[in-house]
Amino acid sequence: MKHSATLLSCMFALCGLHAAASPPTAEPMPWENPAYETTIRATQAESRPGPEEDPNSWTAWLRHHEDRKRWCTEQEVDLLMVGDSIVFGWSRVGRKVWDEFYGNRKAVNIGSSGDRTYHMLWHFQNGGLDGMKDRNPKLVVMMIGTNNRGIPELHGHDTAYGILALLKEIHAKLPESKILLMPIFPRGDTPEDPGRLRNDQINRIIRSYVDHETVHWLDVGHVFLDGAGRINRELMPDGLHPNEQGYRAWGRAMESMVEELLCNE
Repeated sequence: MKHSATLLSCMFALCGLHAAASPPTAEPMPWENPAYETTIRATQAESRPGPEEDPNSWTAWLRHHEDRKRWCTEQEVDLLMVGDSIVFGWSRVGRKVWDEFYGNRKAVNIGSSGDRTYHMLWHFQNGGLDGMKDRNPKLVVMMIGTNNRGIPELHGHDTAYGILALLKEIHAKLPESKILLMPIFPRGDTPEDPGRLRNDQINRIIRSYVDHETVHWLDVGHVFLDGAGRINRELMPDGLHPNEQGYRAWGRAMESMVEELLCNE
């Protein structure tokens, strides 16, 4: 009996040591909870533009919304790209480069020129991702936010929260997908440009959403800058949108991580 008591005592002691040595439970990532506040402009889902503002543009945007839904429903999607005109440009000036890098990868681009975070939220909330619910893409690449506007001192935080809302929507609707979150590209000629400073502020915040397991991070903005931090106009002629050469530089800079994330399901 004494021997048994001693053995039990040792077992409890070992269990206690094991419990003490166990790492603390990690805090959940902010995008794991699908709920988000809609009290700020960046998360107030809205189609673009309203029919009362410009009926022709609204009809064109709504048609694009339906087209994007169809693309994601009628074909198998391994790689999904989400964003504004910078991402949309892969389908226009960057089309040749897109075909070179992604033509054989079951890739779909749902970028939308001029979109802000709340426009893309509207697209998501109105069936934009539903066609892939039975087979989630292996990888979703997202870059958006440069078009958002707001009170300057609050703008970065608001836009960052809008990007978080999009991450929440993607993860809730496509829980098996990995997400490559890309910081917003630099804009404006110099590091002191207000647009550049705003985007830098947003990028510092959204980097905290990365866990390197579900949400990954890749900053290739330096590709579009010279040694002094000025925009390289040979790659980004208007200081915001890449040309074909710029898309090729972007594709090359992103290729290693895209290949890795597509292969490691």
